[in-house]
Amino acid sequence: MHGRHELPDHEWARLEPLLPKPRTGRPPKDHRPVLDALLWLAKTGAPWRDLPERFGPWRGIATRFYRWTRAGLWDRILSALRRIADARGGIDWDVHMVDATSVRAHRHAAGAKGGNTFRRWGARAGASAASCTCAASGAAGPWPSH
Repeated sequence: MHGRHELPDHEWARLEPLLPKPRTGRPPKDHRPVLDALLWLAKTGAPWRDLPERFGPWRGIATRFYRWTRAGLWDRILSALRRIADARGGIDWDVHMVDATSVRAHRHAAGAKGGNTFRRWGARAGASAASCTCAASGAAGPWPSH
């Protein structure tokens, strides 16, 4: 029995063959606790240091995660799972297709002019009309000031 943030056996069976196997030297520790730890972190939003001890030392988990990221492992796993699902007819490409007509990049992604926008926004906010009821009522906010 596994925890609610951990991989069920049928999902582990699908992922295990896609994970790295040692070529030489000492074999690595089991990959399953690493994946379970990463799932726990992703689902809880906790920082590395708050990883429960049952997963092992957080630095080892972080090291393996970053090593796998640099090696492109996550992209290879996603591609392999996508191929498997497509071969089984599990992907409806009419529904699961994403293109530029449905995705917009933030203006900073397009190379918009940078600079000190905080100062410009502050000046603009000072010249604009109030947009909340607390300003109209004379209160500074939801809490009384002392």
